[in-house]
Amino acid sequence: MSDAAQPTAAEVRAAAEAVKTALDRHLAAVERRSGEDDPAVSEAFNQLAAAAEAYDELLYDRYDEVTPFEIPGAEDTLPPYAGPEEPHAISVLIRRDYTVTEPQRLLAQAQRVEAAEYDDGPDEDAAAGTVPGALGILFGEFEPDEIASRHKEFGLEEGDSTLWVTAAEEPPEAGEWLEAPFEHIDPQQVVCRFDVSAVFDDDVSDGEDGDDDLEFVEDEDEDEDDEAGEAEPEDVEDGDGEPEPLDAEK
Repeated sequence: MSDAAQPTAAEVRAAAEAVKTALDRHLAAVERRSGEDDPAVSEAFNQLAAAAEAYDELLYDRYDEVTPFEIPGAEDTLPPYAGPEEPHAISVLIRRDYTVTEPQRLLAQAQRVEAAEYDDGPDEDAAAGTVPGALGILFGEFEPDEIASRHKEFGLEEGDSTLWVTAAEEPPEAGEWLEAPFEHIDPQQVVCRFDVSAVFDDDVSDGEDGDDDLEFVEDEDEDEDDEAGEAEPEDVEDGDGEPEPLDAEK
């Protein structure tokens, strides 16, 4: 980091004072707690964790020093579950990030899918000629789980991902949340959450074991086993030296 971008000593000092204030608030909340799952204690805990993390980052940026604080992961800071004991409906929220590492491969695969829909091949101005258009074609043709398991075929590299399961008394009305699918999520309705990120790699002895948190999900394990037993997608070529055409039929 350049000197111009470094935080000032005053900013570091202010962050340290914020940690002290958050410590006092947390202790006061603990002393006044009304029960084992007092929301005031949870809020004070989260504020303390945020203040400690901010101070740690500024201290490192300014002085190249670290603190002994262990900042809990996001899954450890969810409030206690307060949803129905016997939920009649659940929602599964998934976000997966990708990097487009091979645009030409992405375009080629989209063009193969589009070509299968035309007798004389796709239009020159077809959507498959652009990266946004190619993404629309591929994600419209293949299930997200299939793209996740075959991402290298599509010129994509996996990034962070998260999966949340929330509970409800009754399922929502059809179409009522489609325009804002990830808004109005009550953290206290979250049954469980699983995160996969490169930031966790330091805690894993083998980089390929980073998905251990999801081992109990049998279907995902089976997909991983199947993928491990097959040749790398980019190693499969047709006679022209191009990636083998995808099966455009579902």
